[in-house]
Amino acid sequence: MQFVFQKKQPSSDAIIIQVTEEKTTDLYRDGEKGGSLRIGIGKRSEMTRRGYFRLLRRIVREAQSRNLEQIRIELSSLTFSKLQIPSRELLELIGYHFEIAQFEFDTYRTEDRAERKKIRTVFLIGNATKTLQSALERGTLIAQEVNQARTLSNTPAGEMTPETLAAAAINAAQGTKKVRVTVLTPADMKKLKMGAILGVGQGSDSPPRFIVMEYKGAGKKPPVILVGKGVTFDSGGINIKSTSGLEDMHLDMSGAAVVMHAIIAAAKLELKKNIVTLIPAVENMPSGASYRPGDILKSMSGRTIEIGDTDAEGRVILADALTYAQKYKPKLIIDVATLTGAAEVALGQRACALFSNREHLLGPFIKHGDAIGDYVWPLPLWEEYDSDLKATFGDIANSHKTRLGGAIIGARFLNRFVENVPWVHIDMAPRMVAIDGDQLAKGSTGEPTHLLVKVLERM
Repeated sequence: MQFVFQKKQPSSDAIIIQVTEEKTTDLYRDGEKGGSLRIGIGKRSEMTRRGYFRLLRRIVREAQSRNLEQIRIELSSLTFSKLQIPSRELLELIGYHFEIAQFEFDTYRTEDRAERKKIRTVFLIGNATKTLQSALERGTLIAQEVNQARTLSNTPAGEMTPETLAAAAINAAQGTKKVRVTVLTPADMKKLKMGAILGVGQGSDSPPRFIVMEYKGAGKKPPVILVGKGVTFDSGGINIKSTSGLEDMHLDMSGAAVVMHAIIAAAKLELKKNIVTLIPAVENMPSGASYRPGDILKSMSGRTIEIGDTDAEGRVILADALTYAQKYKPKLIIDVATLTGAAEVALGQRACALFSNREHLLGPFIKHGDAIGDYVWPLPLWEEYDSDLKATFGDIANSHKTRLGGAIIGARFLNRFVENVPWVHIDMAPRMVAIDGDQLAKGSTGEPTHLLVKVLERM
């Protein structure tokens, strides 16, 4: 998608987008090529910031559904005085939301791919400045990395193994020349005593990998560590999932995709921060070699994990990653994971669950999420929940007897492996896939990639 600024309405065949107070949306032709696409939103005075993000995406989806390859839109029609969005921020939001709305995962389509037209050019009518142009490009760049994360997440598990996920990290880093990638093999992990990752991955024919991505933009300052759950397919292991839960389990590495492309976006934006991304990549499969309920795995921290449920594997592999992260003496650790269905039960599918061992960190994440549309909402991290993680023979259990409070108990498990380091946990399971009303293509949302970039930038 190309954006072109124009000072006045040109004589062009491009369809003009009109945001109206009507309730209907339709395309009105003026001759063979010209005309207008009138998008009804009801009263402008009732527009909210949340509704505004959906409107931006809706414009693109409505135009695409009518096979429009060029559109024109006056910037003044996208300005709502009630929302008080500064011009620079407005342009960044337009670039971002237009680009993510355009995305379609059509790699495997053969029959109708050629017929699915994309918007090639968006003419923006209004006065352009270098600042506004830069903001537009910035929003577009971040969106492109979000879309890359969506592509990784949507890729079928038959083609997205731990090894190919590592190759994707190497390939993404080559586009920046500023991110160094190191990939640890099972032999390397054995030397580091990463028994948790090795235990989860031992049942698969695709051996695990531990991916390390490093970006240095701030000299010798302590880094921020991003940790992403990279389960390339989660069958549940011996505690195999039901049939209805399996078809989306290639998306269980979405946390890995998010943190991978957050660091790439940060590097391309040349943020003056030191950032390290860590991805424990495994495939959780049932076989004669699989780890079993009742097994006790010794993690890198030295703490033993008693396995009550092989389908609670995400927290197990993250335990080793969180321990490894502390060797950097980080300023902050942020982990992102499709950790629990319980987070989805608690919040529905419109916000990620947010936890932290430093309460003052919650506010900035919520604020930045609200500002861009990557919504997060806090849940408690009370120590009382530790009683649900008591093991019979090991130090800590990976599962719990109660079905209640699962998102919180999962977060408490992870909290045991971060010691005294400031830490934020984002359970992104509720936003793993787009839902009706998002004005996004089916499949991965790519959230919260944008939120991580914004937090890194503003921290």
